[in-house]
Amino acid sequence: MTEPMIPPQRQTYSAIVDREPLKLPNDGRIIVWSIVNYELWDVSRPMARQVIPAPTGQVLLPDVPNWSWHEYGMRVGCWRFFELFKKLNIRPTLSINARVCLDYPRVAGQARDDGWEFMGHAYEQMPIHKIEDQAGMINKSMDVIEKFTGERPIGWLGPGLTQTYETPDLLTAAGVKYIGDWVYDDEPTVIKTVNGPLVTLPYTVELNDIPMMAVAHHESEYFKTRCCDYFDRLYQEGETRPRVMAIAIHPYISGQPHRIKYLEQVYEHINSHPGVVHMNGKEIYDWYNGQKKVHP
Repeated sequence: MTEPMIPPQRQTYSAIVDREPLKLPNDGRIIVWSIVNYELWDVSRPMARQVIPAPTGQVLLPDVPNWSWHEYGMRVGCWRFFELFKKLNIRPTLSINARVCLDYPRVAGQARDDGWEFMGHAYEQMPIHKIEDQAGMINKSMDVIEKFTGERPIGWLGPGLTQTYETPDLLTAAGVKYIGDWVYDDEPTVIKTVNGPLVTLPYTVELNDIPMMAVAHHESEYFKTRCCDYFDRLYQEGETRPRVMAIAIHPYISGQPHRIKYLEQVYEHINSHPGVVHMNGKEIYDWYNGQKKVHP
């Protein structure tokens, strides 16, 4: 059996300044990609994230405090997101554990009815390298989402951006066209798999509320500061070549009452500029593929 490629073997180094600039219609300067993450945390396992450390370092099972912290997002915080994006007339990408469609049909159904793009995010929230049958999990996730929405996803984001060496090959075998796990560029790129090319979209760990708020513990207003500074620079550079700016949010973090106004203010700042184009992942993929002809 052939050894799987390691990540450096899947791509060819490309300096952004050496590429032919991509083109956006109507003098567009920047694509803003909004990604909402809805997840299923199984209370029988250690929690995927923790806001309260276990007393004296002892693992809690069931970990009710951290499980219910996440549940706040699914009961309350997500509805602040639905209201915001409906008001802005933005249909974001929903990075969704497939099991959310089964356990939280009210939430997943609202996203479907609002026209959000569903992107595969594993079956439930746990590291991919902990899953014995990765191919089976990927196909099960895609099947559940397709049955729930009527459309098979073309995008994928690993939970916690986790992969194994085989993951890109398994994803293309399941019909995935783009992924968000490679956070190494401001433009889409192409990587190799045994089943042909796979597009990477510029997902983010810099404008992601988990590392910023839950890991680095910045004050709530800092989310606005960083997002606006990030946007201003890409908007400036977008005068000569369009860039992609991703914003990744979770309802149990950015959907909290003390944070939601700063997310709203981020979009106010972004939308005060001409030349901003809001796209979901499928639309970015179609735009890029239309110019680069990666897939037929």
